[in-house]
Amino acid sequence: MKENAVLDSSASAQLLLAKAAVLRCGPDGAGPQRIMQRGTETRNPTEVQMSQMVLPCHTNHCGHLGVGQLLKWIDTAACLSAERHAGCPCVTASVDDIYFEHAISVGQVVNIKAKVNRAFNSSMEVGIQVSYEDLCSGEQWNVCKAYATFVAQRTSNTKIKLKPVIPQTEEEKTEYSIAAERRRMRLAHTDTIKDLLSNNSLQAERETRDCKTMVPAGQTRVESVELVLPPHANHQGNTFGGQIMAWMENVATIAASRLCHAHPTLKAIEMFHFRGPSQVGDRLLLKAIVNNVFKNSMEVGVCVEAYGQEMEVSRRHINSAFMTFVVLDEEGQPRTLPVVVPEPGDGERRYREASARKKIRLDRKYVISCKQTEVPLSVPWDQSNKVYLSYNNVSALKTLVAKTNWVLATEIDKVKMYTLEEDKFLSFRIEMTVSMAAWQAFLLLSDLRRRCEWDGHYASAELVQQVDSDDVIYHVLSQTNSLENKPQDFIILASRRKPCDKGDPYVVAFRSVTLPTCPANPKYTRGETLCSGFCIWQETEELTKVAYYNQATPGYLNYVTANIAGLSSNFYSTFEACERFLMKNKDDITVGLQNL
Repeated sequence: MKENAVLDSSASAQLLLAKAAVLRCGPDGAGPQRIMQRGTETRNPTEVQMSQMVLPCHTNHCGHLGVGQLLKWIDTAACLSAERHAGCPCVTASVDDIYFEHAISVGQVVNIKAKVNRAFNSSMEVGIQVSYEDLCSGEQWNVCKAYATFVAQRTSNTKIKLKPVIPQTEEEKTEYSIAAERRRMRLAHTDTIKDLLSNNSLQAERETRDCKTMVPAGQTRVESVELVLPPHANHQGNTFGGQIMAWMENVATIAASRLCHAHPTLKAIEMFHFRGPSQVGDRLLLKAIVNNVFKNSMEVGVCVEAYGQEMEVSRRHINSAFMTFVVLDEEGQPRTLPVVVPEPGDGERRYREASARKKIRLDRKYVISCKQTEVPLSVPWDQSNKVYLSYNNVSALKTLVAKTNWVLATEIDKVKMYTLEEDKFLSFRIEMTVSMAAWQAFLLLSDLRRRCEWDGHYASAELVQQVDSDDVIYHVLSQTNSLENKPQDFIILASRRKPCDKGDPYVVAFRSVTLPTCPANPKYTRGETLCSGFCIWQETEELTKVAYYNQATPGYLNYVTANIAGLSSNFYSTFEACERFLMKNKDDITVGLQNL
């Protein structure tokens, strides 16, 4: 977003005061990567904490904190964190999806924590965690988690190159690593929508709905003009992004109310994307309309156009977002909503796009948001959710890599085996160093069809689907299981990633998926893998570290525990064979340099 946020009628002064409060957390001149100490606690130098008491002036008709006000606070905290790292003014480029879990009442305290997860060239991702507490009971609840992208700018409006973030804790290392995946997912979002719109199954959804009440979408249309005044601007003279988001939430709520003739509750916001700035004196035209209704929820689309005092002819589109509302009954359950009848032309397009976005939201919620222990190991594969399955695949491996409590279990020559016992899982890591380039090992190990050349557990691997240049689905056959006297088979999604920055590893991640074209076969025992793969680091010009990770499933535990207990050295012989395979074939990998 090309703006930031406002707290009240004296936004600029508030922001400067908040900056002063943040700077008091550490001594002057503290470098952006120095960790500040508070007693025995280490604190990220970009971390900003904000606490706000919810007053009656912040609430809606129900006595709950208005989402618009919360968005102002979120954007302000995130902006302060970004500017702390950049050391210069920053503008908001986008805010990812936000899902609101709880309503906050008058008298309760909102706690916001923001810190920079990763810096790229001129942009950075800021993670924001929002919770609230009841001062009487002392209890606390999570409200939402958000990720915002900020761009650093000099006073001359030229972009600058940011200093890298150096993560310190396990949590920071995980967020740092996965930030690259979230960035990849943002860039692919538009293409994912286009792919879904080409699917004809979305067109029939409206015809299957059965409802007596039908409301023309035109009746929900809202237009509202806001004049940007000095209290709405930040220290750069641009309109606060949080203020614009609050205005957008207001018109969206009105549009939703016109459909249901009740007070709706905002449950989710899908990505605010700021296309350009607006300044003091600009007129902002906010337009909202109900795009689609899904029985118990509705999507409202909002866009913002800015123009100067000259004429409306020079309107420029500066922001858009999509908000999901529900209407709760007396028991707090979502009510059934009337059907919306889209307008011809653009209305039909928005209707279908809303269906595509709902599909994406469900994919993200199922594939990304849920805990691994609460879902089947094999997630159904679908072309429309390929981006999120790939994200989940790589992110799960990166999360495992970032763990800090690995224990060295055994070491034979140059091959080391580490273990990690956590919750219901036993994970292991096997590590070795080879004399070759990291990109060569990456190309050799990412092709599962060649794994049987060094791994005795693999009988064969067949390429089933080349999803794209980075994602491939294989049908893998293992050697015969001595207990059941028949081999196991796996449907494996292999996702590979090249380094995003210097020091990042090459990544090859594996996980099981369910593919309709490859159903279970009685000749095999269908196996599953939850999280496994390789991370490959270039340590010197001649040496590369190769590490294999596996979050062991029950069928694999016997092999792992036997090696840990010293009853078997299979892991050593397997990875000794892997080293021989790499050294034998490294000189053959001369093509593909242009692809890296």
